[in-house]
Amino acid sequence: MSMPIKILLVDDHVVVRAGFRMLLATDEQMQVVGEAGRGEQAIQLYQELQPDILVMDLSMPGIGGLETIRRVIQRHAQARILVFSVHHEQVYVQRALQAGARGYITKNTAPDTLSKAIQQIMLGKSYVEPGLIKPRPDDMPHSDYNAVIAQFTPREFDVFSLLAQGLTVHKIADQLCLGQKTVANYATQVKKKLQVETTTELAHLAVNLGIKVQ
Repeated sequence: MSMPIKILLVDDHVVVRAGFRMLLATDEQMQVVGEAGRGEQAIQLYQELQPDILVMDLSMPGIGGLETIRRVIQRHAQARILVFSVHHEQVYVQRALQAGARGYITKNTAPDTLSKAIQQIMLGKSYVEPGLIKPRPDDMPHSDYNAVIAQFTPREFDVFSLLAQGLTVHKIADQLCLGQKTVANYATQVKKKLQVETTTELAHLAVNLGIKVQ
């Protein structure tokens, strides 16, 4: 019998991690060897446990998911990372893959998709949930904006997405564990790059680009 695939789970919600763990426990080829609720903890556990694959969310406090991916890849170039996120918009998928993830699926996907994605990545392939990356008629008019967003730093993208969801600077600072002044500076940079003056304009732009505003 072959050794089970060692998995490190990263999500800031304990209940969600428990659900993932129970789902993976139904497959004898999978073994959850560790769990983390923050990116910083995930980086440390990855070094200690050396899992076969890291399954993680994008939205979490601290350094955030994208920066976590980047730092893990920076230290472990061959790391296998699968993003399991609530976000289905293409911009999130593209950012995760650009950061170094080898796969991306959403949390509302079929239960067996998680195991399938892990197995594909373990074979050296990439896996993106069908339907997440596809051409859209409205992509071309916004190509300039998409190009700007693609150049955002991980932290700028975090602030951009949270502003688009309607969060205040104060709430973003709490969620990302940053100072309010730091978040305000990021917000100013993001608006300047997108050539918008208000958060309302930014939110409308996000909607037009297909980014869900909650």
